[in-house]
Amino acid sequence: MPKPVRISVIGAGSGVFSLGLVKDLCLTESLRESEVSFMDIAPERLETVHKLATRYADELGARLRFESTTDRAASLKDADFVINTASASSHGAQRRAREMVAAHGYYYGGTNLHERHENFDLMLSVAHDIERICPRAWLIQSGNPVFDGCTLMHRETSVKVIGLCHGHYGYLEICKELGLDPARVTWEAPGLNHCIWLNHFLYDGENAYPILDEWIATKAEEYWHSHVAERTHDTQMSRGTIHQYQIYGKMPIGDTPRTQPVTTNWWYHTDLATKKFWFGERFGGPDTEIARPFYVAGLEKRLEQMREAAHDPRARVTDIFGTTRTREQQVPIIDALTNNAEGRFQINWPNRGVLDGIPADVVAELPALIDASGVHPLKPAPLPRKIMLEQVLPYWLDMERTLEAYRSGDRSMLLWNVLQSHQTRSYNQAVEVLQAYLNDPDNQEVRERFTGFDGAGDRWKAPKQG
Repeated sequence: MPKPVRISVIGAGSGVFSLGLVKDLCLTESLRESEVSFMDIAPERLETVHKLATRYADELGARLRFESTTDRAASLKDADFVINTASASSHGAQRRAREMVAAHGYYYGGTNLHERHENFDLMLSVAHDIERICPRAWLIQSGNPVFDGCTLMHRETSVKVIGLCHGHYGYLEICKELGLDPARVTWEAPGLNHCIWLNHFLYDGENAYPILDEWIATKAEEYWHSHVAERTHDTQMSRGTIHQYQIYGKMPIGDTPRTQPVTTNWWYHTDLATKKFWFGERFGGPDTEIARPFYVAGLEKRLEQMREAAHDPRARVTDIFGTTRTREQQVPIIDALTNNAEGRFQINWPNRGVLDGIPADVVAELPALIDASGVHPLKPAPLPRKIMLEQVLPYWLDMERTLEAYRSGDRSMLLWNVLQSHQTRSYNQAVEVLQAYLNDPDNQEVRERFTGFDGAGDRWKAPKQG
């Protein structure tokens, strides 16, 4: 017999995701009688999501039950699954931080100061609440930083955490441009979240990389000169992505080509013109001063559309948001764990000997079979040694330094991070931008958390260059 569940959605005010979740639940027969608790600190957004979710389920005849609350403990009570999409840092705060460091000569936040510490606090507080309130629940972490945050939660708590990201769907962009039917493609893209590589790429059982090589030889230049992105994240077939394929012999997937912009792969990210060269018109990838405002404006537009629909009793929600399943993995995973609807998924899970060269307690991005008995990672072929040495291992070490800085509260680790940025031209510049960062009113919690030596003071000021 199908088993309904109780799902707590933390950060449910990001309504586009929440309605997609409701849509997938409504279209999954075995979960159509489940209960969803929407939790957010923004009551107005909660009201909008709750209204639209209720109407959507009614229109499809699903017997889902909904509640909304600003009380996280109430939402977690009796939860079987917790989906965390929340972020402690707003788009506005991130923009202000980029503007602040730009005054010190850094392009698009290129200080290597990771703005993740508040999100770590949030993730750990959610996980600790789960331990206390619903210890048997699964936590599906659906907000960044997935790599760092899931590793931290697995190390610091007993919660069963599955991390999810969209990046692996980049293989579909490759299929689209090469004219390949995805149903006839078998693929594997292991690694670390935002650093995954197409290690296995077959079409009708044959190696499909020669098809990509032919496209590069005959069509790539035309594509790079004529293709204009409609989405900020449309970079899978960009010059920068193919450049990395030419270097490493395996295709970087999803967010991988834009990873490590201030250290390992800094040369793709020095300024807007350079980004456009490598990642194409019209945005130069998602991490530019024109892409991010466009992306945020799109989110606001969709939220406004939701608000209007919620207050229009004549609107049919299914007409507005459709009745086709999303590509999100949350609901299929819930169905697999609850009703034994076995499936193969791309997840972030403790490595434990699956991906060669990565410690057991580091969360890796891996293929896995999931059913009612749990998560069963599938061991991929080893990644090439060059990719491991130049991309994966440096990325892992950067994560470890980030978590150690968070754990220790050592300001000198923040200074070291700034000094490692390829945009840092002198020791004095690094110290000055770190001081500005710590003194910014938005960073009061960071200033209080991190103490100790920060390199400031006349005795450490180096002679001016030139």
